[in-house]
Amino acid sequence: MDIDQIKKRLREFAEARDWDQFHSPKNLASAISVEAAELLEIFQWLSEENSRALDGATKEKVVQEVADVFLYLIRLGDKLDIDIIAAAGRKIAINEEKYPVALSKGNAKKYTEFKDET
Repeated sequence: MDIDQIKKRLREFAEARDWDQFHSPKNLASAISVEAAELLEIFQWLSEENSRALDGATKEKVVQEVADVFLYLIRLGDKLDIDIIAAAGRKIAINEEKYPVALSKGNAKKYTEFKDET
């Protein structure tokens, strides 16, 4: 299934339930935040090591929450006429400029901190 098919299914899903009235950009952005928090909650008390080695049931919970975030994001993009694939491509290019390999390789500093090192 491609992104346009997902958008169509989400539209149909919302229309069939008369939920489009609730899918304002504000509400969808809020829903993304809530679902992202539910994803984070799964990892909240795990060690770094345990977060990399999830058991089957925990991994399935992660899969479901990732899907929820993704679906709300697609719905928000659809409501605001944002091509999220194109936007993601542009953002990667912006990040490549902000985080040149020579300054960012092997560290987690924000790009605004690189000025101190030049």
